[in-house]
Amino acid sequence: MQPSLNFANAVEYHYDAFPPERLDYELLLKPLASATDAIARFDQMLTTLHNSEILLAPLRNQEAVISSRMEGTISTIDEILRYEAEVESGDEDPEGIRSEVIETILYQRALKAGQKALEEGRPFSEWLVRSLHQSLLFFGRGAEKHPGEYKNEQNYLAGKTKKDILFIPISPEKLRDGIDNLFKYLNDSDDQILIKTAIFHVEFEALHPFEDGNGRVGRMLITLLLWHQKKISAPHFYISGYLEENKDEYIDKMKNVSAVGEWTKWCVFFLEALEAQAKRNLEVAEAIRSLYENMKVEFSETLASKWSLQALDFVFANPIFRTNKFINSSGIPPTSARRFATDLTKIGVLECLEEASGPRAALYVFEPLLRLVRV
Repeated sequence: MQPSLNFANAVEYHYDAFPPERLDYELLLKPLASATDAIARFDQMLTTLHNSEILLAPLRNQEAVISSRMEGTISTIDEILRYEAEVESGDEDPEGIRSEVIETILYQRALKAGQKALEEGRPFSEWLVRSLHQSLLFFGRGAEKHPGEYKNEQNYLAGKTKKDILFIPISPEKLRDGIDNLFKYLNDSDDQILIKTAIFHVEFEALHPFEDGNGRVGRMLITLLLWHQKKISAPHFYISGYLEENKDEYIDKMKNVSAVGEWTKWCVFFLEALEAQAKRNLEVAEAIRSLYENMKVEFSETLASKWSLQALDFVFANPIFRTNKFINSSGIPPTSARRFATDLTKIGVLECLEEASGPRAALYVFEPLLRLVRV
């Protein structure tokens, strides 16, 4: 028999207290300035990249791994990239992959789908939120959790024992009004965008509108909102690393918004998270850019071909790949592509994880890039 739930220390949603009537800007001024400056420096680096989507795509995989891990879904970047290499080569059945890997892959694909929707002119709206959720949960264990549909039963946030309830989100009966108020605040408030993002995130998590996946969707929305509001010029700012390292404080600060109305203290924490993560993201992104510039010389000298830059872009976008995809998708002539894989392996830039066997193509890894982004 399932043990009964313990509500003794549970905090309930802050009914009729959103949006906050007042924030203490004296306390917010310094962390807001610091976060704004750190994000601006990160964004300046983004604008200098020749192709941020190619160079920083590994950061999206890193975010997917960490954000999913915060919800107990354990996988690695290597597993994600290998799965994608297999599927794109037509050599792997998704049913044979660990469910945790599938869930993490769905996270990064949902984030890419949200990016594409905004690029195509779709609004940052309730539709986007539900679309992200549907993409996140459409396959595997999540498919039973009503993807894209709001909750119709009360949900709870439990502690580590799963029976001690920490937080009681808004009731299903009040959720519709809560969602409307959330987007009214987003569209009508004059708050600075970083403050608005902080308030939007904590309120979304307090509403907890879905049966499952709320934390992951909420963290995706941070990236997409900052990009949509033009605080970053490319959708490659991810915050889950800091939130995972400070998970207890993250949860406590969110909970105290409902418990005692500590909106300002939550915003201070969120701004400090943005600043710290922006500095960390900048370090990793600069390391990736430096690797790219060094490899540009290495590829040019080793391959001695007009296709060397194209090969370089391919391995940055596909750090684990089978040769049939390299041949079919890189745009490089097949004879040259085969030679490139062999030549780059000889000098140690690529490592061969699996030799070709019958119809199964060889599997390669671009280890220098993965060393920068593994978590």
